[in-house]
Amino acid sequence: MPPRIAIPVPHSGDPEYAERALPQYLRAIEMAGGEPVRIPLDQTPAEATKLDIMKMIESCDAVLLPGSKADVDPAKFGVPRSPHTAAADPRRDAVDELLLQDAYDLRKPILGICYGLQILNVFRNGSLIQHIPDFLPEDLRTRVNHEAGSKVAVAHVVEILPESELARIIASEGNAGDTQVPGPRSKVRGPFVVPVNSSHHQSADLIGDGLRLVARCPDDGIIEALEGTSPDHFVLAVQWHPERSGDDDEPSRAIFRALIEAARERHQKLANEAAKTPSSAAF
Repeated sequence: MPPRIAIPVPHSGDPEYAERALPQYLRAIEMAGGEPVRIPLDQTPAEATKLDIMKMIESCDAVLLPGSKADVDPAKFGVPRSPHTAAADPRRDAVDELLLQDAYDLRKPILGICYGLQILNVFRNGSLIQHIPDFLPEDLRTRVNHEAGSKVAVAHVVEILPESELARIIASEGNAGDTQVPGPRSKVRGPFVVPVNSSHHQSADLIGDGLRLVARCPDDGIIEALEGTSPDHFVLAVQWHPERSGDDDEPSRAIFRALIEAARERHQKLANEAAKTPSSAAF
């Protein structure tokens, strides 16, 4: 049985946007060998803890938090709202928080994409830059268009820390750009740069608890990827959209395969532990 990956519907208030965006994530998971499980947003935040939603969440082996046209409510990280900040999506946030709490409680693998990185960072007590141009010094504001959108296949490059799990994931698939490609599970040496798409106007600022910065845009310093610091828990979040480029980009496919592999490893570990536990019938 393939690992079941929980994916919340991207947005509760714009069905056309949600139905246009969601299939790319579903397909990326299927191509990587997983079974996507669509988590609906048709309940209010107070209703989201109902038994049916929790049963769906608990039945899944891992979590994928997709992008969204919403922005995280800045009240969640204690700052005044910028005029550039889009409306929040309380129903999406409520489901994301249930998914994240369940994943952290049970060590389920997590992959965040774009908005998924942002809500993960805020959930872990981090903060966000509400509008990148307002944050950057004037001489850096026009170097990179982080809001390039889905029609621009490569918006800029990201520089990944060579000692990171993200670098290992991409390099182990035989695509490391100008960097010497190591074997699986080995460390990447030297600068590690990959091209990415880009569709965001916000980014992580203060990094949340149990997370670390593993990639930046070298042109302006904007944070592009985070990962978890616990070696026994797969947590990865990228600011770009690998689900859009999986058909012709091996590093993008590698990110989804890493999530599926982490889910399989966790499932096998639980099965091994259960097999070692004496049954009550033996007493």
